[in-house]
Amino acid sequence: MEQSLRRLQTQKLLQRMQARKLFQNSLPFWLILPTVLVILIVQVYPTIYTAWLSLQQRQPAGWIFVGLENFERLFRNSLFTESIGHTIVFLVSYVILTLVLGFFTAYLLSRKIRFVGLYLSLIFIPWVISTIISGLVFRLLVVPDYGILAGILENPSLFPPDGISVLTDAPPARLFGSFPFPPSFGMVLLIIVSIWRALPFTALLILASIQMVSQEVVESSRIDGANGWQIIRLIIIPIILPTLVVTIFNLILSGMNGVATIISLTSGGPGTSTQIVSYLLYSLGWGQIQFSQAAALGLIIAAINWLLILGTLRITKVEKG
Repeated sequence: MEQSLRRLQTQKLLQRMQARKLFQNSLPFWLILPTVLVILIVQVYPTIYTAWLSLQQRQPAGWIFVGLENFERLFRNSLFTESIGHTIVFLVSYVILTLVLGFFTAYLLSRKIRFVGLYLSLIFIPWVISTIISGLVFRLLVVPDYGILAGILENPSLFPPDGISVLTDAPPARLFGSFPFPPSFGMVLLIIVSIWRALPFTALLILASIQMVSQEVVESSRIDGANGWQIIRLIIIPIILPTLVVTIFNLILSGMNGVATIISLTSGGPGTSTQIVSYLLYSLGWGQIQFSQAAALGLIIAAINWLLILGTLRITKVEKG
């Protein structure tokens, strides 16, 4: 009787140990399951649906499979080709200027200057303001007739021969065929506002990285005769290069996919001079109700994002493998 009781207790103990081991082995799965479900709902399903929608065409009878016809229509659309040019002009100007200004802002703030805490607080004001609000504020500054800066910009004596109307002037004559350069005044304003918005976060990332640079190395280089530019170029930049790459990624993705500033600032104008591919996607989907072409453009934008990221990795030589 005692042996049977002990055998039963031993079996129950083994079952408990097996159940506990099974729970411990499956615990990581249950912990990441909510994240996996969110990713499936928020990213995977919309991607699959977008790919399906890009191959369909809405007809009175319902959705009809048309293959790559939406892509062909998109490539024949002159607005698509023009938006690619506007995107290149915007991205190159926005990324380079924001990175350069952010670096030198961070470099100045990293030096022991007075009221650095106040400067950090002031520089973050653009970052905490809503994108829509900042676009509307800058639009009110230059709107014709009653904008605060409109009277100065439209003064012929200051800007001959007829002054400047940022939101209505046609783009200047193009220098390289159909490529939209030089940009319109509206594009220049869009670049300025986008830099103003992105500068605080960019400066913060770079500032945190610069503060990790060993001051002993910097002082040693100064003793050896290195000037300020040589210290920046040969010591600081190589050390913080990974942070610069992350910053470039962030700027490329935000500039490529951001549309709120354009909607509130220029609405793609004057004409179509500030219509980059992300705004064209918005215009096709919600302006012209052409969801199939918008889905096709969405896939193209995703591919362009990947190409830009891979190209940045190649240029900065930080790709692994």
